[in-house]
Formats: sequence, structure tokens, C-alpha cells
Amino acid sequence: MSLSVTTRIEAGVIILDVSGRLRFLEVALLDRVNELLEAGHREFVLNLTQVPYIDSFGLGQLIAIWTSIGRKSGQMTLFRPTDHVRKLFQITKLDTVFHLSG
Repeated sequence: MSLSVTTRIEAGVIILDVSGRLRFLEVALLDRVNELLEAGHREFVLNLTQVPYIDSFGLGQLIAIWTSIGRKSGQMTLFRPTDHVRKLFQITKLDTVFHLSG
């Protein structure tokens, strides 16, 4: 299942609806966030309700995205990660780094 990313704006916040597996060689999310950062956007919500799986490469991308947004004084929230993904964040202690909502 390929990764799909759709973008919408609500109250000035970029919401990225992510669907599929965030894994090795899937860079659509990273590319899209970088485009939006270059366009001047700073507030991001990544809707992860349709992401059943993230591998180590995907975690690396999320860290790179979080770092890029932080460098531009922006903020990122991960919205409603699935139970499997939430457990992964707990195991890796990334739940103490990322802001999780829902």
C-alpha cells in the first residue's frame, strides 16, 4: 500500500491526512512538509488515523520533519495515531518528543 498524503487548511493550520504505511523509500510526506515550510506555513497536524505501520525509516522521517518544523519555529502535532503506532512511539520514547493528540 503506497503512502498517500492529502493537505487541507483549517484556521491557518495545515492538516496532512496520511494514509498507508510510512516505511522505507516512502518520502511523499517529507517532501510535502518541506514544500509547505518553504511556502511559509508553520503549524502542522499529521492525521495518522489511517497509518497502520511505521518502520525505522518512517520514524526517521518523522524526526526529520519535526526537526525541520522546529528550526522554522513551527509546531507539529500527531493526531490519533493507531494503537500499533502509539505503542511504537512509547517503546522508542518518541511519545516524550512528539506532541500526540486524540
